[in-house]
Amino acid sequence: MPDAIEREAPIAGSERFLDLDAIVVGGGLGGLYALHRLRKLGLKARAFEAGSGVGGTWFWNRYPGARCDVESLEYSYAFDDDLQQEWHWPERYGTQPEILRYIDHVADRFDLRRDVILNTRVTAAEFDPASNVWTVRTGGGHVARAPFCIMATGNLSTPRVPDFKGLNSFNGKWYHSGLYPRDGVDFSGLRAGVIGTGSSGVQMIPLIARQAKHLHVFQRTANFSLPARNGPMDAEIEATHKAEYTARRAAAYETPFGIAGFPPPVKSALEATPDERDAAYEAKWNEGGSISFLYAYNDLLVNKAANDTASEFVRNKIRSIVRDQNVAELLAPKDHPIGTKRLCLDTNYYETYNRDNVTLVDVRSAPIQEITPAGVKTADADYELDAIVFATGFDAMTGALREIDIRVGNGPTLAEKWEGGPLTYLGLMVSGFPNMFIITGPGSPSVKTQMIVAIEQHMDWIGDCLTAMKARGMKRIEPGAEAERDWVQHVNDVADGTLYPLANSWYMGANIPGKPRVFMPYVGGFAGYKRKCDAVAANNYEGFAMSR
Repeated sequence: MPDAIEREAPIAGSERFLDLDAIVVGGGLGGLYALHRLRKLGLKARAFEAGSGVGGTWFWNRYPGARCDVESLEYSYAFDDDLQQEWHWPERYGTQPEILRYIDHVADRFDLRRDVILNTRVTAAEFDPASNVWTVRTGGGHVARAPFCIMATGNLSTPRVPDFKGLNSFNGKWYHSGLYPRDGVDFSGLRAGVIGTGSSGVQMIPLIARQAKHLHVFQRTANFSLPARNGPMDAEIEATHKAEYTARRAAAYETPFGIAGFPPPVKSALEATPDERDAAYEAKWNEGGSISFLYAYNDLLVNKAANDTASEFVRNKIRSIVRDQNVAELLAPKDHPIGTKRLCLDTNYYETYNRDNVTLVDVRSAPIQEITPAGVKTADADYELDAIVFATGFDAMTGALREIDIRVGNGPTLAEKWEGGPLTYLGLMVSGFPNMFIITGPGSPSVKTQMIVAIEQHMDWIGDCLTAMKARGMKRIEPGAEAERDWVQHVNDVADGTLYPLANSWYMGANIPGKPRVFMPYVGGFAGYKRKCDAVAANNYEGFAMSR
């Protein structure tokens, strides 16, 4: 098992039983901002965090090449102007160590650590309807009580290790990208294997290839990847961006992805000539970044014929980069439209397959049958390995919440309610679970936006809601079943109007055996979603029931 698993913290007697105004589950970007916002409201809160440090996703994902796919100047908190003016990002795209350093700085700057209980995993949360109190229990023996519970458990926080036969018999060492050793791994002289070619795999494979004696990449499904064009932060760009921060942050709220600076396209890809399209795609390819590429035309995510032009452009790029055309064809995705799965960004990913010490193994045609003491056995070959890295992703969107025993009295657990797929109102609350809020829950834009913008928007809405409840003398809030049902239907209707459901992606839970195939994020755009949330609040919290 990976050595990054943390142990539960010993509990001082005074900390075992906590009476609070609000309990926060998670100490990542969402949990920290929740603490900051609750403190501003004068509420006593604590956050429980399973890791030995704050940071969430950026604490756990220490694999080689881990880097954000949103530009650094955008992927940061907006709630404090001094913070965003003073912090210097060294590169266009932040690395995991740099982002974690930023999160640690925020935790220290705003004295948030004193309200975070580390090395502590929440195992159960139960609401008592008679007293309007949530009781939260941890694996280490904490018992915390509060009227409100805020789930900041993250969207990509439950690593999925495939249940391969023989895994524990492997004589070498194995790792998961989301539970990576704190001190890293030296692959020098080793025969290494990476299983998975999603975002994590695409980032780590070029770096492991530089170290390993030989690297076998086991690919089931090819993914589209675009060049990041990363580099040192341009001083002039940084100065201009910071001078415009206030306006840019406001403008981000009016965009589909919560990121300003990309003029919305007004033309269909099918209205352009082939030469015009190629020139536009070439410019976007050279510019780097995923949103910019998808903004080349206004119908790439809703019109299959339009999308085909962009997909084929990238496939031809792969064919021009990878010298072995058989390998190139395996790397060129043909089973989903570009952008309907998480669009990867890379540095020299496709070029890596031109190295003599890298072999691509197609496990779609010859699936992995078992992990043997010596390595990996597929349907047609045995591969001897000294180390294996699983870049197999997460039980996304719902995994972390389903792992906690969340219930109201003697009613069904949240996992039972979600057996057929997640049900929420606005991705913020669940009918039948009063006073429990979710930050970037399923049914909200979450992973289809700049996540920190989504976090701040959610927690600001929750904070305003708590303020409104106090002013009205209300003690309980929950969404109505009809409002929840209508919202879930709307989320699905919007998704069905796009190309997203054509892909077997983790957006639909397709990477988890037995998980219901339901499209989980809201893809109607962040701007429209925020307007809906604001309108609900302005209209006396329409769809919610408040009571004393």
